[in-house]
Amino acid sequence: MQVSDIMTPDPETCSPADTLRAVATKMAEGDFGSMPVVDAGRLVGVVTDRDIAVRGVAQGLGPDAEIAEVMTPDPLCVGPDADVEDAAGIMQDEQIRRLYVTDQDERLIGVVALADVALSEDEELSGETLEQISEG
Repeated sequence: MQVSDIMTPDPETCSPADTLRAVATKMAEGDFGSMPVVDAGRLVGVVTDRDIAVRGVAQGLGPDAEIAEVMTPDPLCVGPDADVEDAAGIMQDEQIRRLYVTDQDERLIGVVALADVALSEDEELSGETLEQISEG
């Protein structure tokens, strides 16, 4: 099974110039805690609600500060043709819950979350992935 079979296509994104307030509002409205950061169609980072709180608010940044100030640059990515087992292995090794799917031009086309791996019908793989990620 390939990543393209289980990924969520076209995830909600933000830009590096978006404000902390705007992205936090999108997260609240969409009930999600992380968002890929895209510039000119290319994935350049990822920001989480925790980044906004810990890197932003705790450091005294205001609601109009740019996401670029708190995002994590260069998130791990795989191509759509990657094997789900390989993607799960990356998630385990890096202890991450999301892996971004990009095309050959580094354009974001989807996201694979731990839940997607869990629903991939490979119970052993999903259990092992969850266990490895939870150890960190």
